[in-house]
Amino acid sequence: MPESTNAAHDDVGVAAEILAGLRIAVLTGAGLSTDSGIPDYRGPDSPPRTPMTYQQFVGDPEFRQRYWARNHIGWRKMDAAWPNPGHRILARLERTGVVSGLITQNVDLLHTKAGHRRVIDLHGSYARVRCLKCDRLISRMALAERLEQANPGFTESATATGIEVAPDADAVVRDTDSFRMVGCERCGGMLKPDIVYFGENVPKDRAAQAFSIVDEAEAMLVAGSSLTVMSGLRFVRRAAKAGKPVVIINRGATRGDELARARIDSGCSPTLAVLADALA
Repeated sequence: MPESTNAAHDDVGVAAEILAGLRIAVLTGAGLSTDSGIPDYRGPDSPPRTPMTYQQFVGDPEFRQRYWARNHIGWRKMDAAWPNPGHRILARLERTGVVSGLITQNVDLLHTKAGHRRVIDLHGSYARVRCLKCDRLISRMALAERLEQANPGFTESATATGIEVAPDADAVVRDTDSFRMVGCERCGGMLKPDIVYFGENVPKDRAAQAFSIVDEAEAMLVAGSSLTVMSGLRFVRRAAKAGKPVVIINRGATRGDELARARIDSGCSPTLAVLADALA
């Protein structure tokens, strides 16, 4: 067995000792969903990505057109994705009472598909769309039907060759200049995915629910997040400040490493499988 694998298993043993008998709050990021075919933003092997900001989306029609054209293709792949072993293991740990609650930075709904009951979709969901004028929520499927009518043949043309999809359901589509956008059917307002963009804040009530999960737990496990953005790192800081042990599983360094009592540089699914067996 390679030395790095031995080291990873040693770290899992340490993590299991730290977490044994404790109620665990879990924070997950894009690295957990890579085994479901959804790429992450900041993994060691990930290409450079520049996600759209809220200011770009609302302030520039060309950015908005490009987004909706690419999302019109990308959301379908995300909708078709299924939970991988890592999602299912965490759901099982919730059913057995080891995991007391889960916060995810992902918008792919894979934790819900895996059967999690107490999960906070911190950054929203790809499956909903919100009107920025009247606040009406509609399903992404309903919008897809309207966009298909407005852009006949676009999907077939864009998917004639293989496509790559980012963690926010943004597909790599080159020709977006002819794509027609649609507005809210109720008020004509601007439609936006119900996703927290860079430059936006997580809704206060949602953040409060997430903090409650951390406060009620006795330890924290991070799986697949580099903790680059403060929206996730703040929960790790809160747990550590309260004296609760933090364990991090992630490929590559994270901003929370100095706060962790155990750090496992490895893939989420195989590591969670070993950890779950040790905690059973």
